[in-house]
Amino acid sequence: MKTLITNINLVNENIIRKASVLINNDIIETIFYDNTTKLSDCTIIDGENNYLLPGIIDDQVHFRDPGLTHKGDIYTESKAAIAGGVTSFMDMPNVNPQTTTQELLAEKFKIGAEKSLANFSFYFGATNNNLDEVLKTDPKTVCGIKIFMGSSTGNMLVDNEQVLSEIFAKSELLIATHCEDENTIQRNTAIYKEKHGENMPIKYHAEIRSDEACYLSSAFAVKLAKKYNTRLHVLHLSSAKEMELFDNTIEAKDKKITAEVCVHHLWFNSEAYQTKGTLVKWNPAIKFKADQQELLKALLDNKIDVIATDHAPHTIDEKMQTYFKAPSGGPMVQHSLVTMLEMYKQNKISLTQIVDKMCHKPAEIFNIEKRGYVREGYKADLTLIDLNTNWTVEKSNILYKCGWSPLEGTCFSSKVVKTFVNGNLVFDNGKFNELYRGERLIFSR
Repeated sequence: MKTLITNINLVNENIIRKASVLINNDIIETIFYDNTTKLSDCTIIDGENNYLLPGIIDDQVHFRDPGLTHKGDIYTESKAAIAGGVTSFMDMPNVNPQTTTQELLAEKFKIGAEKSLANFSFYFGATNNNLDEVLKTDPKTVCGIKIFMGSSTGNMLVDNEQVLSEIFAKSELLIATHCEDENTIQRNTAIYKEKHGENMPIKYHAEIRSDEACYLSSAFAVKLAKKYNTRLHVLHLSSAKEMELFDNTIEAKDKKITAEVCVHHLWFNSEAYQTKGTLVKWNPAIKFKADQQELLKALLDNKIDVIATDHAPHTIDEKMQTYFKAPSGGPMVQHSLVTMLEMYKQNKISLTQIVDKMCHKPAEIFNIEKRGYVREGYKADLTLIDLNTNWTVEKSNILYKCGWSPLEGTCFSSKVVKTFVNGNLVFDNGKFNELYRGERLIFSR
């Protein structure tokens, strides 16, 4: 089966060009830089002068499957991802049961194959006592090892320094870390709880889970990685102070230590607590305007390599509790690309930089086979975007199982028109091929 997507502006490898793309089954067969191309024996899709990008690769999501499926599941959240132009995701291990044995990892991959509309991989979760299981993980078929060096949803904190050292010393896989210093957080929590009681205002979240807490933990992870020459990827950076830990003098594909920022840390700052309350409670916390500005600067300067979401749905009833009871995390995967496109409209980032940080770089630093670029011979993971349509996030168009978004009421001026996964048109102007299932990601390691 061949499909020709014509009359498009192709955004790829730091260039925007008029083009047509020929898909043969699941592969990009030919890229024509001439929109007069005419082919027979194929389905023609008119791109209507819209912009074609590689499919977004989100290296950090929590789709809540198995065991927490009242919040979300791999089917519902991958469907939301596809509507947002995300064609591949890497999901976290803090589910129920936690993904901390090879048997549970295999079971999760089985669930992914049965339920996911997008391509998928799953992190293996490290604990204080499962090093033997960690070291069994296959680098070619698993995206990485996840270490929570700060407590969050699921309580998978790894705080034994000897265990951390052994994992960093012995793991052949990329290690992805959640970095917040637990002692600092607990000390700050006690101070603020004594001052403000159980009903403490959410605005102090950024001071409890402070820049100091983030820096101490990130610096420790970087120190271990340098000592043992470990492949380290630091997730969801949130503070200006942490930026001094990362290097922009090396190409991302050659770095041993890479960094990620999430869309919500670029879009929101502490002012959002006044209007959004616990709906914007994340770990690490969204911090202050100066942090937000420095994160964007570091992204553009290539100290930060990847944009992701940390998509982490909770029910609205869970989120609307008081500060200490409301869980951290929020749903973002349906709206990550359009949020970044809005930042493009605000002249904060270019289209080619968005594609680099959301498509090219995740593929490079995770060594994903034949994805992340529009190249002949690569998998046909593609998203077509319209840069000139206004729409508002509201309950009727939110696809997350939890049914809410911290962006509700936000007007965007771009939208995702079509999403192709392995050459299959899975999302088309609000309609889904709900029977399609994505593929397990493979890694060139």
